[in-house]
Amino acid sequence: MNIVRIAGVAVLAWLAVTPAVADDDHFCSVPAYLLSTDATLPKVAEAFKARSPIRVLVIGSRSSALSGPDGAASSYPTRFEAALRSKLPGIEISVTTELHPKETAADVAGKVEKIMQERKPTPTLVVWQTGTVDAMRSIDPDDFRAALDTGLAALQKADADVILMNLQFSPRMETVLAATNYNDTIRVVAQEHGAPLFDRFSIMRAWSEAGDFDLFAQAHSIGVAARVHNCLGRALSKLVIEAAHINPSELGVR
Repeated sequence: MNIVRIAGVAVLAWLAVTPAVADDDHFCSVPAYLLSTDATLPKVAEAFKARSPIRVLVIGSRSSALSGPDGAASSYPTRFEAALRSKLPGIEISVTTELHPKETAADVAGKVEKIMQERKPTPTLVVWQTGTVDAMRSIDPDDFRAALDTGLAALQKADADVILMNLQFSPRMETVLAATNYNDTIRVVAQEHGAPLFDRFSIMRAWSEAGDFDLFAQAHSIGVAARVHNCLGRALSKLVIEAAHINPSELGVR
């Protein structure tokens, strides 16, 4: 079995996660430092202050979706939308997806301008999930960085806030992919462009180390995978609130 096939299996292995407890509040607990950022989301903050719609576009890959008849409703973009709506009642929130499975950062970066031109009105925020395909294909880190620079600059030029999301974590994936190199590059590029990083990799690793989810498990469970997506959506909503310096209490929410 070649390394790309092994990596592909490893990337999908987290679908087999097994819950340690039944309390979603416990499941979704994330160390505060992983959701703290000095970067800001000025467009989101402006929309909140004006009580204007907050439109989010998730540019992702296969791991942005779930299979099955309820897959779309259970995926992290949908759960992210639900979490934001819960935190910001009275604000119009919409989250749409633009999926590019099996495409590298360079592939997506070359389409960003067209993607943004076709999205009217312009999204307030773009969440760009990237890195897994590049790691699986061992794309040169310098080329990966250049693609991130190009794509992120194009998104910001289109007048949108941007959050970069890195690879998902799997103990099995760590044995076959040089994930650290790509995660480090994503972090550096995010900092250089003043964009928040949603450190999906470290968040999922924290859940694994805490025993909240057994990412070594073999048997696939779509139901439990949906709980992982739910937690990711909730965590992402917290990062948005943090980076936009939003105080939900202004809407009468405690």
